[in-house]
Amino acid sequence: MIAEKNKVITISYRLLADDGDSGMEFYEEVTSEQPFAFLFGQQYILPKLEEAIAGKEAGETFSVFIDFENGYGDYLEERRVIIPKANFKEEGKKNKDVLRVGNVIPMKDDQGNQMRGEIMKVDYMGVHMDFNPPLAGYDLQFDGKIESIREATPEEIEHGHAHGPGGHQH
Repeated sequence: MIAEKNKVITISYRLLADDGDSGMEFYEEVTSEQPFAFLFGQQYILPKLEEAIAGKEAGETFSVFIDFENGYGDYLEERRVIIPKANFKEEGKKNKDVLRVGNVIPMKDDQGNQMRGEIMKVDYMGVHMDFNPPLAGYDLQFDGKIESIREATPEEIEHGHAHGPGGHQH
């Protein structure tokens, strides 16, 4: 069985990232004991990473360099915003557990699109948040192995993502 549309693929990999200043540095490792699962052909992973995996079988390795334009794009200053503290109140009270520097919070924009923002600072002006993806502006190097390939269930195809271990939990 090969990696193609509507197959659930599990991969292990080592990711190196380069911000243009310090060269390639270790960023993340996903092991074969806890592989990452995704539904092939659903824009769930970076297109260039999916291209590197396409047509391969379980047990085969892959290695791909992805420049920042084909990764998570450039780092954009306009994705750093200050949000009034009042927006974070729950039942009229300030939620101190949420308003911690480094917390990544799921939020919605004006059109209702889901986005994740990291709290950079909280001061008299409000909550300073960064909505850039963590790897925006980085060139990426993925070196990995296809751990398994299986047919997707009708439910996974309908939902557009893998379920179960390594995938989306329901």
